[in-house]
Amino acid sequence: MSAWGLTAYRTATTLAGGVVFGQLLVKRVEAGKEDAGRLPERRGEASETRPDGVLIWLHSASVGESLVALSLAEGLIERDGARQVLITSGTRTSAELIARRAGPNLRHQYVPADNPAWVRRFLDHWRPDLAVFTESELWPNLVLETAARGVPLALANARMNEKSLNGWRRWPHSAKAILSAFDWIGAADGRTAGGLGYLLDGKVVQTGNLKLEAGLPDPDPEALSQARGALGARPVFTAASTHAGEESTVIAAHGELLKTRPDALMILAPRHPERAGDVAAMVERAGLSAVRRSQGALPDPHKQVWIADTLGEMPLWYALSPVTVVCGSFLEAIGGHNPIEVTRAGSAVATGPYAASFAEVYAAYDAEEARAVARTPQDLAAAIEAVWSGAGVSVAAGLRALEALPGGARAATLDALETLLEGRRS
Repeated sequence: MSAWGLTAYRTATTLAGGVVFGQLLVKRVEAGKEDAGRLPERRGEASETRPDGVLIWLHSASVGESLVALSLAEGLIERDGARQVLITSGTRTSAELIARRAGPNLRHQYVPADNPAWVRRFLDHWRPDLAVFTESELWPNLVLETAARGVPLALANARMNEKSLNGWRRWPHSAKAILSAFDWIGAADGRTAGGLGYLLDGKVVQTGNLKLEAGLPDPDPEALSQARGALGARPVFTAASTHAGEESTVIAAHGELLKTRPDALMILAPRHPERAGDVAAMVERAGLSAVRRSQGALPDPHKQVWIADTLGEMPLWYALSPVTVVCGSFLEAIGGHNPIEVTRAGSAVATGPYAASFAEVYAAYDAEEARAVARTPQDLAAAIEAVWSGAGVSVAAGLRALEALPGGARAATLDALETLLEGRRS
C-alpha cells in the first residue's frame, strides 16, 4: 500500500458506507464469528454510557492481546483508582474473557469495523484521553481518526513477524503515515524494534514481551474437578490452537499413540471453535471417537478425542495436560503461537517446525531444551510419549527459558503511558 494506496483505502472504506460493512458483519454472524446481540457496537454504537473523568482506551485483537490489555488496565487502575478503562476487541472469545474481569473501572466494547463514519461515532461517544493499541492490530481509519482528534496514541507490545515487516517495508510511505500517528511505540522483541525503527528513524523502544507478565486466569475449579474425575489416570495431551491443515497431523500422531496407549485422550482445541464440525468429521474419518465440549459431555473411557470447541477455557485444557502441542507451528504461513501461557500453566511444550512469529521466545526455549520439535506425526507421537514417560521436555526447562527472557516490560510500558497522560493534562 503506497501513500496513494492508503488514500485509496480510506476513500473506498468511506464510499462503501454502512451497507457493504453491514453485509460483511451479517455474514460473520452467520458464521458464528460475531455476537449478534452486540452487533451495534461494531457500528460504533455504544451499549454503555461514557463514565465521567479520565478514560483510557485499550484496543486488542483477540485473547492473547486481551490478556496484555487486561494486565495494563489493571496496572493503570492500581496507579490511580479514579481512572476509567475501556477495552475493545474483535472476537467473542476475548469479549468473554474481559467480561469475567470487568469491574466498576473497567468495561468492554466490540471495536467498530474500520468504516470512517462508524469510527467517528465510536470516538464521539467515548472521547478517550489516551488510546493504546496492542501488538499489530492497526486498522488505518481507527488509528488515523483517533490521532486527528489529538488523542495521545501508544502501540504497546508491538510484535510483527518477518512477513508482516516485509509488507510494511514494501509500502514505506503508508507505513510511515500510520506508524507516525503513534506518540510512543514499545516493541516486544528486537526484530520488531529494528523493523519498525527502520521505518520511523529509530522512534521505537524495545520494552520486552508483555505476555511474560500477563498470564492466563486460573481454570474454573469446578470444571477442573469434574474433568479430572472423568479422565482419571488416562494419559492426556492437548493440541492447542490448531488451524486448518494441522488437524491431520495431530490426529495421525494420536493414532500412533493409541497403538501402545489405547486409553490415551487427545484434547483438540481448534483456533476457531466454529470449525468444530469440520474437525469432528476429520476425527470420525480417521476412525476415532470424539465428544464435543460445547455439547456439555465429558469423555467416557471409550472416547479418544475431546474437541475443545468452547470459548475461554484454554487454562482448563493446559491444566489437564502434561504436554501441549502448540499449533500454528506446522504451517509456515502462521509461524507458531505463544508457548508462554502453556509453560506458566504447568504443561510441557511440543511444536511443529515453524516458529518465526515468536522467534526470540522459542530461541530461549531451545537454549534450555524446553520444547520438542516435530515434523511428522511419528515425531510428535514420540515426543508426547517421552513426556508421559518422564523422559521428555520438562516444564522446569520451560520456566528457565522464561526467566532468561528480558522482563520489566509491564513497568516500562505503564511508565510510558503515564507520561503520555501527563502530557495530555499539561
